[in-house]
Amino acid sequence: MYEGDEDRLDAAEQLAEYDPHAAAEAFSAIASDQAVGDEVRLSAAEQLAEIDPRAAGPAGLAIARDHGVGDEVRLSAAELIADGDAQRATQACLAIAGDESVGEEVRLSAAEQLAALSPTA
Repeated sequence: MYEGDEDRLDAAEQLAEYDPHAAAEAFSAIASDQAVGDEVRLSAAEQLAEIDPRAAGPAGLAIARDHGVGDEVRLSAAELIADGDAQRATQACLAIAGDESVGEEVRLSAAEQLAALSPTA
């Protein structure tokens, strides 16, 4: 049906013009799909956040917890959901900050973001 990840994203973008609820479901599915490329997943999460910031929480958390995703993309996903879903953003930052396979600079950024989200964490 689709040639690749970008085609799925394009279809969801077109759907957003006519049925934002259905588009949000499509963006969520793309962002949570580990078989999809990192940047496409992040783009889907960003577009989901535009439609429904709270709904982007689970998708952003899925990206942030995925050890197969690049460090910077994981951090971007955690930052993306901070305004709409502070609880999941906290979980995302904890996952990144506690992952020793993540680069030191990204881990530090996640810890700083965590402190901003939850000063008592």
